[in-house]
Amino acid sequence: MRVPVLTSQLDFPPPERATPEGIVAVGGEASPERLLAGYRRGIFPWPHEGLPLLWFSPDPRFVLPPREAHVPRSLRKRMRRGELEVRTDTAFVEVMRACSEAPRPGQDGTWITEEIVAGYAALHAAGVAHSIESWSDGELVGGLYGVSLGRMFFGESMFARAPDASKVAFATLLGNLVAWDFALVDCQVYTDHLDRFGAVEWPRREFLRALAKALDAPTKLGPWRFDLAPDQAVERLISR
Repeated sequence: MRVPVLTSQLDFPPPERATPEGIVAVGGEASPERLLAGYRRGIFPWPHEGLPLLWFSPDPRFVLPPREAHVPRSLRKRMRRGELEVRTDTAFVEVMRACSEAPRPGQDGTWITEEIVAGYAALHAAGVAHSIESWSDGELVGGLYGVSLGRMFFGESMFARAPDASKVAFATLLGNLVAWDFALVDCQVYTDHLDRFGAVEWPRREFLRALAKALDAPTKLGPWRFDLAPDQAVERLISR
C-alpha cells in the first residue's frame, strides 16, 4: 500500500486507509495546526529515527473510559495517604523533557524530538495540551501530558522518578475526568501499564465514532486546575 505524503495542506487521508501497521501519512511538520487537524481525525504523530514524520491511526485502538477505570488496591492506599501533590499545567515542557528521558523497554532513544516539544508546547499555550504532575517536597517526580478536545483526553507519554508517581498522577486525572463527564482517554496502543488500569482495545471504527461524538462537546481550555485532589479522585473512581 502506498502511504500518502503530506504537503503544506492540513488535510489527512481517511484513517481507514492506514497501512496494517496503522500508518496514515508520511511527512509534514508537527505544527500545532497540523497536530490539531490530526487529533480531530483520530491521527497522531509518532516519529521514528531516520524516517520522515509518521502519522498513525492504529487498529485496534487502546482506550480507557474513565468511569470504567480500575485502581489497584495498593495505589488507592498511596493516594489516600497524600504522599504526593498533584498539580496541573505548571511544568509542561519539563514534563515533556522528563518523558523523553525516561527509559523504555525495547526502545533506543526517544520519539519526543525538539520539533515535537515545540508543537505540543504551542498547543499548551493555546490551552488544549496539558501536563499532570506529581510533586514531592517541591520536586517534580512523575507525571504525564496529553491533548484534550471536547470530552476526549489523548494521552501521550508519562514518566516516574519515584514509586507510583506517574500512576498517582494518572489516577488523579481519571477521577477528575469522571467529575468533568469526559467520555474517553485515548491510550493509542497497548501497554501493560495501562492495561492494569482497565484500558481495552476497540476497533478503529468504534473509536472514530466515539471521537466524533466527544468532539461535539465544548473543549475545556487550560490552564487546568483539578477539582479533586488524589485522595478525593480515588474515592470518585471507586464509588461510581
